[in-house]
Amino acid sequence: MKCTIRLLVGIGLVLSGLLAWTQDSAPAKSPARPAVPPQVSASYVIGADDTIFVSVWKEPDLTNTLPVRADGMISMPLLNDVQAAGLTPMQLSASISEKLKKFVSDPHVTVVVTQMNSQRIYVTGEVSHSGPMNLLPDMTVLQALAGAGFTQFANTKGIYVLRNENGAQKRYPVNYKKLVKGETPEQNIILKPGDTIVVP
Repeated sequence: MKCTIRLLVGIGLVLSGLLAWTQDSAPAKSPARPAVPPQVSASYVIGADDTIFVSVWKEPDLTNTLPVRADGMISMPLLNDVQAAGLTPMQLSASISEKLKKFVSDPHVTVVVTQMNSQRIYVTGEVSHSGPMNLLPDMTVLQALAGAGFTQFANTKGIYVLRNENGAQKRYPVNYKKLVKGETPEQNIILKPGDTIVVP
């Protein structure tokens, strides 16, 4: 009986030792990945109300997420106000790099647009959510309408997009019923900043 008890105690000690060893040798959990920013084309022009992430390699005090103010500027340590609106991310990173050379030797700057709030379209009429809508890269009429939704009174055959081109307002018809059936794919145009979708 005593032998059996000793054997059980011995097995218990061995198991607890193995458990402790396993926990100690388990790999540490990797930190959570940061949220992936929207994919912005290289030609995207930064505007007011956008949010950008500025990363300066090996300079954590200069690395930060910054809002683009209404005047088109961002505020950075050492540099104070820097013009951001009207530039692409590559152009802005080059501009910041040049300015930082006075304070940092061989600065490496990366600029990523994390929120595109400056480019908007507008949806009005018989929709569930009317008003301004942030324009996403390569956003189509169908995608915008999916976000806006229709009321029960919407005339989905008579939708149109209003766009200012060369100082004149142009009208692009959109027959939603035909579009979702794949009959008029040419009407699923890629939207541009300032476009207004009207749902009668």
